[in-house]
Amino acid sequence: MSDTDSRTPSWARPAPARARGAGRVLLGAFAVATAVDLGSLLAGWHLGHVLAKPLLMPLLVAYVITRKAPRPLIAALLFGWGGDLALLFDADPAFLIGMGSFAAGHVCYLVLFGRGKTHPALGGAYALALVGTVALLWSDLPADLRIPVAGYSLLLTAMAYRSSALGLRAGLGGALFLLSDTLIATGVADWPQLPRPDFWIMATYAAAQYLLATGALPAPTQAYGRTVIQD
Repeated sequence: MSDTDSRTPSWARPAPARARGAGRVLLGAFAVATAVDLGSLLAGWHLGHVLAKPLLMPLLVAYVITRKAPRPLIAALLFGWGGDLALLFDADPAFLIGMGSFAAGHVCYLVLFGRGKTHPALGGAYALALVGTVALLWSDLPADLRIPVAGYSLLLTAMAYRSSALGLRAGLGGALFLLSDTLIATGVADWPQLPRPDFWIMATYAAAQYLLATGALPAPTQAYGRTVIQD
């Protein structure tokens, strides 16, 4: 081990070649599983969706672990996996369990984003979107879901806004997560849907989690916003 390696914290050192190779394989597997899931939804093959969807977050978690991901990111993705599994079941209790699991994931993301700077104008835009969406959906939602959906929407919107603290990639991921869950909410409210609505929900969701995860990973010479000085 060189003097530089001995002075560099373990979390700040570049991943070894073996870990980088495993990461590429895992990321490729995530892409394949996503393609199978989306293709199954387009083809109306329910079994393919049931088999592929539960693989997405575990593969993404395994990938970010090879990249020395911070613990809140791993927890957020695992809670997302819990939500994915719950929403495979078409029942109101499963929907509430899934929403609760995703809400816990958003809390983990908020912890991950910390106190990084975000643009006030963006916050205003997200606030208007939140108020407008909840107001429009309110009367069409089942009465027992109105308060839970409104509370979840507030947490989701906060996560989407704060995600921009990590940069454009994570910020786009937060916005897509908000879009994906808004599409779910319009379905619950029995609004007119796009053709193959489940496809668009999963496409925006998978892209959101990928962008949030990769946007939150430390760069090879950075970790948690601190540059590692090597000499």
